[in-house]
Amino acid sequence: MDISTIKNETAEKMEMTLEFLEETFARIRAGRANVRILDGIRVDYYGSHVPLSNVSSISTPDAKTILVQPWEKNMLKVVEKAIMDSDVGITPENNGEVIRLGIPPLTEERRKQLVKQTKQEAEDAKISIRNSRREAIDDIKKAVKDGVSEDVGKDAEAEIQKVHDKYIKKIDEKFAEKEKEILTV
Repeated sequence: MDISTIKNETAEKMEMTLEFLEETFARIRAGRANVRILDGIRVDYYGSHVPLSNVSSISTPDAKTILVQPWEKNMLKVVEKAIMDSDVGITPENNGEVIRLGIPPLTEERRKQLVKQTKQEAEDAKISIRNSRREAIDDIKKAVKDGVSEDVGKDAEAEIQKVHDKYIKKIDEKFAEKEKEILTV
C-alpha cells in the first residue's frame, strides 16, 4: 500500500468514527424533544422490520412533546407497541389518531448519568481514533521496510498524528456541546 492510500483510509475511518459518535449523541435524550431519539425503533410492517420513520411522520410540536402519526390507521397499535418495547423509556399516549410522547424533565441524578454515558461514548470514539492512528503507523512502518524512504515515512507519521489530533479535538468539542445540552435545565 502506498502512503497516500494509508493516509486517506485513516482519515476516512476517523471521519466514520466521528459520524457514529454524532449519531449516538443524537439518541441520548437531553430533556427536550428530539425526533432522533426514535431513530433506533423498528416496526413490524407487513412482515418486515422497518424504521419507525418509514411508516409514520414524526414531529416535535413543542420542546416537551414528540408526535408520531402513522400513515395507516391500522399501524397505530403496532407503532405504540414498538415504542413501548424500545429502550427510549417514555410511555406513549395514544388518542386513536396520533401517538404523543411527553418528554419528562430530567432529574439531577439522571442528568449526571447521561453525562457519564456521553463521556463513555466520547472515550470509546477516542479509542477508535487512536486505534486507526496505530494501524496507519504500523502500515507506514511496513511500507518503509518495503522500500519507501524513511523521510517520507516520518512525514506521513507526522501527518497522521495531525489528523488524529484534529479528530480528538472534534470529539472533545462534541462532548462539551452535548454535556452543556444535558446539564442545561
